[in-house]
Amino acid sequence: MTDRHSSPVHRVSANDARGSSPGRQPPARWDFSEIALQPGDIVACWSRDWVGRGITWATASPLAPRGLRLGPSHVAIVCEHDDEPLWVESTTLCERPCRIAERPRRGMQAHDPADRLADVQNAGGRLVRYTPAPIFRLSTTESQLLSRILLRHFLAARCPYDLVGAALSGWRLPRQLRRLLGADLEEVFCSELVAAVLMRLGRLSLADPAVFSPARLLRRLVRDGVYRPAERLG
Repeated sequence: MTDRHSSPVHRVSANDARGSSPGRQPPARWDFSEIALQPGDIVACWSRDWVGRGITWATASPLAPRGLRLGPSHVAIVCEHDDEPLWVESTTLCERPCRIAERPRRGMQAHDPADRLADVQNAGGRLVRYTPAPIFRLSTTESQLLSRILLRHFLAARCPYDLVGAALSGWRLPRQLRRLLGADLEEVFCSELVAAVLMRLGRLSLADPAVFSPARLLRRLVRDGVYRPAERLG
């Protein structure tokens, strides 16, 4: 990198945190004011519902880096929008209005980080923030590029959720089948989105992003020394 990311570190205010139900506040064990979010951060989620548990166990690996033997069921990435942090993801399991579209969406969507952190915690889930290693931190130019890719391409195009791709990404033989089908970013699932963006930013080798489940993506990034776990968020 030729220049270091000079954008301000954003802290999620506890006063702005909202749960999944009106008027419901997240439990006091989360101090949102201590969570510093930067562009390029990846938030990994371990859900407690049967879908999340199924993904976690289907992609389990005893040889994975510490903390990732039972991998996450979902990932989101953080960018900047109007000088504020923005949580961007592809999912069908969020009923909140997208912050950009101002209505609920299936597939690509963006939210206030405090809202989604509270949603996962209130549902009994676990979250860990992964941040780029020092030499891989985003420069100001790269942070701006990240926002343009997410906002002007994926969100503006209203990319739907890639349910078939998500199912194929977790299994060894279907991954080989997916390679034969080729890459298609007209619809994306959560880790496919994050992998594609990181490839564009030069943080991940070029490949078909659809072969990366949440667990496989983070294991690759941690093993390569590009990302590292920064803190458990809940």
